[in-house]
Amino acid sequence: MAASCFADRLGKQIPLSDAELKALARLEETQRKVRKGAIIQRVNDTVTELYVLRHGRVMSYVILPDGSRQILRVYFPGDFIGAASTVYSKAPESLVALDDSVICPFDKHALRRLLEEHPRVAALMFVLSNAERISLTDRLASLGRTSAKARVAAFLLDIFDRMRVTNDEITDSFDLKLTQEEIGDAVGLTSVHVNRMIRQMEQEGLISRSNGRITLHDIDRLGDIGHYTNRHKDLDLSWLPALN
Repeated sequence: MAASCFADRLGKQIPLSDAELKALARLEETQRKVRKGAIIQRVNDTVTELYVLRHGRVMSYVILPDGSRQILRVYFPGDFIGAASTVYSKAPESLVALDDSVICPFDKHALRRLLEEHPRVAALMFVLSNAERISLTDRLASLGRTSAKARVAAFLLDIFDRMRVTNDEITDSFDLKLTQEEIGDAVGLTSVHVNRMIRQMEQEGLISRSNGRITLHDIDRLGDIGHYTNRHKDLDLSWLPALN
């Protein structure tokens, strides 16, 4: 594994200098193991730490007034977790480990130092944060405006494309590692409805499942069904500050 998962993630976009690599590695000097199902942060907790995910998967969510759960984001190794918590002193969302995971906690002062000393990294983090925001906006727009099948198709493609950012070995299949209830909580459907849509896509030859692994047989068709745009590629980085 790279000295810094976060550096590996950012390095997929631009070459990083030795100084930038060392600065990013400092964010991962402390590692903490968390078990599957462990709550890392609860909504409205005082924010004391931000995180880089080094191993496993984590998701963010909120509990709605009716007691239902809305899953906001699934995070993968190399992701910066807690960007929303940089804006407030109280956490705007909860974080839970989906797998046995390793997170690297650091405080806002460490982030400030990184942004002050390395403006190119700061600009790239701004780009990726906005790409993620737009991806979430796409999902928000689809809720209540597109079919159940479209929502599930777009969600599967988004997970697939996000995993491919840092894993070049992924071609057409991936380990989903999400229950149908969790997918439903992300796209506003019941688990029964999610199951029905997945079985329908299987019957149409669009996807197949085996031991929790999803294979996408017709990515273009799934994209058409889900009205999906890959927000994790074709980023405009031409305006980033020059390397010092």
